[in-house]
Formats: sequence, C-alpha cells, structure tokens
Amino acid sequence: MKTIDFSYFIERYNAGEMNETEKIWFLRELDGNKKLRNEVFLRKKTDEVLKNHKVLELRNKLSEIENQRNKGVPVKKSIRHLYLKYAALFAGLILAGSVYVYNNRSLSNREILDKYYTSYEVTSVSRSQTTIINSDYSTALEYYNVHDFRNAALYFSKVLESDPKFIESTMLNGVANFEDRNYPEAEQSFSKVIINNDNLYLEDAQWYLALCYLNTDEINKAKNQLIMIKKSESIYKKNATKILRRLK
Repeated sequence: MKTIDFSYFIERYNAGEMNETEKIWFLRELDGNKKLRNEVFLRKKTDEVLKNHKVLELRNKLSEIENQRNKGVPVKKSIRHLYLKYAALFAGLILAGSVYVYNNRSLSNREILDKYYTSYEVTSVSRSQTTIINSDYSTALEYYNVHDFRNAALYFSKVLESDPKFIESTMLNGVANFEDRNYPEAEQSFSKVIINNDNLYLEDAQWYLALCYLNTDEINKAKNQLIMIKKSESIYKKNATKILRRLK
C-alpha cells in the first residue's frame, strides 16, 4: 500500500488554504492518525516560533537594509552579511531544535508499533518434505496471505490439534492472532516457540512477544523482553534498542 506524503497537506491545512472538501478529508485522516496530529502540532509550533518578536525584529532590520540599498544608500557589506548570517543561524537553530524534540520525544505504544512493526510475510509452504502438509495448513496459508487473519488462526489451530509440535504453524498461529488483536492467544503461541528454542522462528517469536506486551500495556514485561533482544544478536536488535529509547 502506498504511503501518503502528508507534508504538502499539512502546510495547506496550517495556512488555512484548504478548500472544504480537502479539509473534510484531512480532518478524517487526523482523527485516526495520532502521528499525523503530532506532526501538524509540531509544524504549527515551529511556525509560531518563527513569527516571534526576535524574528520579526530581525526581518525588519533586513528589510531596512534592503530599502536603503534600493534607494542607493550605501550599506556596509560586512553589516549586511552579519545580519544575514544571524538570520540563517537563528532559523537553523529553531529547525534543529524542533527536529531534536520530535526525534527524541517519548512515543505512545501505538506510535511505536506504527513506526517499527512490519507484517510477517509467508509466501509458500516451507515445512520439511518428510511431512505431508495437510489441507488445513494450506487453507490457513491462503487465508493468511489475503490478510483474513481470523480464519487463518482458526485453521492453524486445527493443524495444531493434530500436530502440536508443528512449530511453523505455532508461529503463524501467533502472528495471525496478533494481527487479529487476540493478544493472549498470540502470547501463548510465541511462548511455545520460545520454549521449544531449537527452531528457525525463535527471534521472530521473541520480537512478537515484546510487541504483544506493548499492545497490552505490560510495559515492564515489554522492556525486559526488548532488553533481552538488545543484548542478543537478533535481527531485531536495532529496533529493540530504538524502542527502548522511545518508551515512556
């Protein structure tokens, strides 16, 4: 799915330049997107800072210099250069400060998931050739790949009823329940994968278990899980480190 670049629309919204249709659409987007609301607020505040008294005073001085130049009144090059230098410096400090605040502020659990979560993709049946894949597993994969996670979880569960040691199905059952927001069931599946230990899905299960804890606001459990991932050689090590910095 293509991600919308909201920069253009944020500028139009804050400047009051949207027509009624655009405004109705944008307000709907704001209603369901906390990250976008924060971005609109930050840009608005940045604009307000740029309009404060010191900036206006500096602009007036620059305008006066420009008027004198247009009238033929000599202006020392060094003075004009100095004003321009401080104007650029001041604007740069404001921008840098805004970026620093935005990039280092604490994030809500929902914002963390929006920023660092990507869906687990399965493209084919990958179980050992020594075991026959039953029709329930194939059906589960079909549902999973069209993002019907509730039915996918149902069929993965059926597979596990007849084959409880099928680790891949256990992992995917956890992910399907996670996507369906059935976090307690997802936690159980990921824990089983972790307890099994000797499998290809260990790192994924550890990562997803941390995300489950974030979704259920079990912050201490989430932090402990992320710290464990951070100290390992997991492929999720970098993201775990970043999330730990952003947790409230």
